[in-house]
Amino acid sequence: GASAYNILKEICAIGPRISNTEGMKKQQRLLTTYFEKIGAVVEMQGFQARDPRDGSAVPMANLIARWHPERKTRILLCAHYDTRPYADQDPIASNRRKPFLSANDGTSGIAILAVMGKDFDKLKHLGVDVVLFDGEEYVFDKRDPYFLGSTFFAQQYLKQSDYKYRWGILLDMVGDANLQLPKELHGLKWPDSRPLVQSIWRTARKLGVREFINRPGAEIQDDHLPLHNIAKIPCCDIIDFDYPSRGKVNYWHTIADTPDKCSALSLAKVGWVVHEWLKIEDAVAGKTAKPTKSPRSKQAAGN
Repeated sequence: GASAYNILKEICAIGPRISNTEGMKKQQRLLTTYFEKIGAVVEMQGFQARDPRDGSAVPMANLIARWHPERKTRILLCAHYDTRPYADQDPIASNRRKPFLSANDGTSGIAILAVMGKDFDKLKHLGVDVVLFDGEEYVFDKRDPYFLGSTFFAQQYLKQSDYKYRWGILLDMVGDANLQLPKELHGLKWPDSRPLVQSIWRTARKLGVREFINRPGAEIQDDHLPLHNIAKIPCCDIIDFDYPSRGKVNYWHTIADTPDKCSALSLAKVGWVVHEWLKIEDAVAGKTAKPTKSPRSKQAAGN
């Protein structure tokens, strides 16, 4: 938890990380260096988006960090790493055209994945891809399109046949000091994704992490939609959209979304649950893998 919180603060210290700005480029360099140091193969998946204000081309890039890239059966763990251009939900009108740090909204997920990545080389059977999406909310007006990076990623995934994602988990707004994580409704409704949701919350229950609440939550529009609907990846969104809690002042998309509103303990609990779930999945993958015969066993069988 402390390690994740320090990473969250380090990223936020850069300032706003809006797509195709110097802040985003600094973040990309920082995270590329970090993931490479802990053993990942890092790729920048570049693409161009359209600026909704004037139609000009905007260079963007998803950051992909892979562990065991040779393995065909993989797990997708993801978050978005761009910050919204404006704090459009701020209660003070003069703040609604200002950028903000987005400590919980995106950065919390990045911080958890960064710390979890230190153990991915220990997996025996599964490969893991951490994908940080650009352009999740390169939005200046509510009519502008969202999920640019995850949409591009999903489209590119369809074009390859080298590997397959068994499951995908999106982490978004998971650092709230008053953490409450009901089951996001899309993942619960999708028949192919429901077993994933149930297994994660079952893992949390076994660990005694009560913040994973065993009830349906809201239906959230987020990066898991293109992953599921375009790429057909069974996936879910772990998200606490009530920030800090229902009925109180909301920090979402305001300049108040700063590191002090987040908690190292919340980051630790989410990371613990996903990490333990991943170890269980790795063990299951080992049991279901097809045994391969050595040349000697083939010869013995022939004799």
